[in-house]
Amino acid sequence: MGKRPRRQRAVCARISPRSSYLAPHSSFCCYEEDVWTAIARFLSGRSLVMLALTSKWFYRLMMDDSIWKFACLRDLQVPEPKKVSCKWISLYASAFDGSHSYMFRQQEKHIDWMRIGAFSLDSSQALLTERLSPVEIPEAGNMKKILKSGAYCLLKNIKTGIWIADLQLVRCPICDLSKCEGTMQTLDARHIELFLSEGYQDGTWEYQVAGARDIKGNTEAASGAIFDVKHLKDSSTSAIFDVKSWVGKPQDLQPKAKVTVHAVAVNTNLQKNEGLHLKYHVMRAGADGEIVSIRICQQLL
Repeated sequence: MGKRPRRQRAVCARISPRSSYLAPHSSFCCYEEDVWTAIARFLSGRSLVMLALTSKWFYRLMMDDSIWKFACLRDLQVPEPKKVSCKWISLYASAFDGSHSYMFRQQEKHIDWMRIGAFSLDSSQALLTERLSPVEIPEAGNMKKILKSGAYCLLKNIKTGIWIADLQLVRCPICDLSKCEGTMQTLDARHIELFLSEGYQDGTWEYQVAGARDIKGNTEAASGAIFDVKHLKDSSTSAIFDVKSWVGKPQDLQPKAKVTVHAVAVNTNLQKNEGLHLKYHVMRAGADGEIVSIRICQQLL
């Protein structure tokens, strides 16, 4: 049979069974908010931004704070906090744009870093230690003596919520040699809102020493941990103390880290040395404000 005239074929197209896909009043619309909101749950932050730039409609939808809240909690793998003071898209950006605390200060001392992960502090108290063995909160009568030893540091008035942990390698603070290979390891933890705070950005908030001690003699490893006091006995926290499951073998000198829902720890095996100098640093949001950043610094003697 010969081909139908063009006009006849056009009429047939309009009345064919498939014409419902082309009808202007079709029930399907490519701009279905519920559909794209569901799709957004599977997209990375970069993909969300790229999709938002395609049109005004997508920009309005993809910039909704609920979408960035889901992406932030998903990628940080933490439970939802009770409250936040910033928009979730800003929190996501500050967590995943490659920023770390030494970019704001002491860039000349910084050598390298790695992201450990995120954890939650539900209570206003945190226990800092350089030991990776099960910890018990000291009784009131022995508290001052044990904390004075420097093995532990109990912090109060912590800003609750999501905390991000990094492992930093920096040059010795008393060394000015440009070719220094770096002799100080720092477990660096910060509240997720820290980088967005004016007091931090303008340099008003500074780190203060909360405790220090020397560990003399050959030390096999440089370790440090931060625990939420409320969750010290949780099953998830016990994973920190199962050191054989995550620290490296003695000859492995690469840093290792472990993060759980309410705790974080690091361990780096060391070559023969003369000991370590340990310092606990804290940053407060003002003179009597909440603690918003914590550092456990370990320097070879």
